[in-house]
Amino acid sequence: MKLKIAVLPGDGIGPEVVRQAIKVINVISKKFGHEVEIKEGIVGGIAIDNFGDPLPEETWKICEESDAILLGAVGGPKWDNLPGDKRPEKALLRLRSGFNLFANIRPIPIFDELIFSSPIKEDYLKGVDFVIVRELTGGLYFGKPKETRIENGEEVAIDTMIYRASEIRRIAHVAFRMAQKRKKKVTSVDKANILECSGLWRKIVEEVSKEYIDVTLEHMYVDNCAMQIVRNPKQFDVILTENTFGDILSDEAAIITGSIGMLPSASLGETKKGLYEPIHGSAPDIAGQNIANPIATILSVALMFRYSFDLENEAKLIENSVRKILSLGYFTKDLFNNNPYAKKLVSTEEMGDLICSAIEGGA
Repeated sequence: MKLKIAVLPGDGIGPEVVRQAIKVINVISKKFGHEVEIKEGIVGGIAIDNFGDPLPEETWKICEESDAILLGAVGGPKWDNLPGDKRPEKALLRLRSGFNLFANIRPIPIFDELIFSSPIKEDYLKGVDFVIVRELTGGLYFGKPKETRIENGEEVAIDTMIYRASEIRRIAHVAFRMAQKRKKKVTSVDKANILECSGLWRKIVEEVSKEYIDVTLEHMYVDNCAMQIVRNPKQFDVILTENTFGDILSDEAAIITGSIGMLPSASLGETKKGLYEPIHGSAPDIAGQNIANPIATILSVALMFRYSFDLENEAKLIENSVRKILSLGYFTKDLFNNNPYAKKLVSTEEMGDLICSAIEGGA
């Protein structure tokens, strides 16, 4: 099979973790006999510095001609004071909306070896395995008007939350179909007691649920869900929610796993083309030190093989290889301290090499 992949390293630690992911792509492709074509594009703050645009036309073309997109991270303090439409993060929004990537999938697995790295007690974490399905192209992030203006001599900032029934319906189907392959439970998260958008969200999700009689649906307010993720994460299977709530809840869920450097994500649409990225940021404070954790990016590659290429065996081998290396006690700095499972502190490069070796050995 020929795999055409656009790679966008981005800013901060992005290039470091992406280099390890490229190693994994090459090793897994060689092992299974795939032909891989990788083209790199410039994106984010570095693209602003070089082209004055966070997503240059040449990068867009590379993405357009690819089967899947792998992104490192974008942004940093250097660009924080730029106008909103010129900031690095604008590239992400343009990729999501431009390719209609409306469904963000964020698995939240617990690795036994990392439980001691979590701020949550061990008893709460054993057996936790849920996924957050986040609507990605609607809500506050894309609603119009979005502006800052002067009213009666005072600055006023306006963001608009808007959802159409069709947007809610399509993401609900994604969540229910996923639940059918898991533990058959969807928790729909909203703020229906306050927000009009959430009222419509709940109504449409109820309608969609009638098409999935084998899946249990429950509703939960977002503030309660934030508490329950910490208090009793075992109760969840598939969490379905809108854009802003999903952004916040998935980062909260990430930290209970032991490190935000562990979790991948996939942004999908109606076609097989997807955008794959770690959920962590660019971490400029540790960039260039060879200490960043590349596992989230490598696991994002596993999601790429699963969702864009329908190569489940390859995806599972990548995931099993990550688990094997962790079980042997090889940890990057973010996972190492005060962890009784930790045996050897490894660098970003070393972690990538270890996982590649495990892939070559069949894990």
